[in-house]
Amino acid sequence: MTLLLPTQKLLPTQRLLPTSTAGSLPKPSWLAEPEKIWSPWALEGEQLLEAKQDALRVSLQEQLQAGIDIVSDGEQTRQHFVTTFIEHLDGVDFEKRETVKIRNRYEASVPSVVGSVSRQKAVFVDDAKFLRSQTDQPIKWALPGPMTMIDTLYDGHYKSREKLAWEFAKILNQEAKDLEAAGVDIIQFDKPAFNVFFDDVNDWGIATLERAIEGLKCETAVHICYGYGIKANTDWKKTLGTEWRQYEQAFPKLQQSNIDIVSLECQNSHVPMDLIELIRGKKVMVGAIDVATNNIETPEEVADTLRKALQFVDADKLYPSTNCGMAPLSRQVARGKLQALSAGAAIVRKELSV
Repeated sequence: MTLLLPTQKLLPTQRLLPTSTAGSLPKPSWLAEPEKIWSPWALEGEQLLEAKQDALRVSLQEQLQAGIDIVSDGEQTRQHFVTTFIEHLDGVDFEKRETVKIRNRYEASVPSVVGSVSRQKAVFVDDAKFLRSQTDQPIKWALPGPMTMIDTLYDGHYKSREKLAWEFAKILNQEAKDLEAAGVDIIQFDKPAFNVFFDDVNDWGIATLERAIEGLKCETAVHICYGYGIKANTDWKKTLGTEWRQYEQAFPKLQQSNIDIVSLECQNSHVPMDLIELIRGKKVMVGAIDVATNNIETPEEVADTLRKALQFVDADKLYPSTNCGMAPLSRQVARGKLQALSAGAAIVRKELSV
């Protein structure tokens, strides 16, 4: 039996280059309209609960069959990666809606913060326990980060992005501790806003993220990408020029933080790979699958991305992954991309073992 010192964390997997997804996977058509985010549920009540669990089982099996090492729920039980968490909190009125610009990119009708925000009970714990009961594989669970949450709301109460972020950080920490107790191995915080609001990131964004992970013994990750493969995001990317250097703004402070894993977008992006050097020492979830195209990568294309990343991250700290969630893609395309991810990782794994 291996004894761990209090500061050591048990690794979720000892396999070299363990594969995972960044977040969502496509929902089956009998659960919700496919290839769409914020898609309404097709069922209600007990039928909906049963359908969500069935979809989670299917999503899990597809990950396992594709050879994914660190599995997730595929966000099958969530309508949206941010709002499904928020709708379970007090202090937010989903009937009182305002139009805001999400990440300075596109307008959306969002709920309003009308009072002190709080969490009366766990939101995802039952779903996490169900996933844990279905597999012995390491599991990862995604939560929205504080800055991502405030960017998806109209704040008519605190009237301060920073104050609201600190309140959400406390709530997220409560949820994360319950997820850890439910058997989750890695808790990931989704932070696409870290690629946009650079002053806020460094002034209080990373500090609130650290508050959200306070006291956790499981591994923690932060996922920073350029968004789903939807038109608003792909149009924005076209304005970013030949080099996407947004990571340069947040990586130095993240390297000094207590976050274990940094998840970033690499495949078919204009991110200079050498920016990974700024987080040297961290585990890096390298996005080797482009979620903004229906073209399925070849294993060799995935392997080439991983080889480039290995110039800047040690092999035992590299986690091959997808760029972002795949909810807007078809199930067939998503399956092909997961298989390519595993096959590409296997190529590099074999090269490293020689």
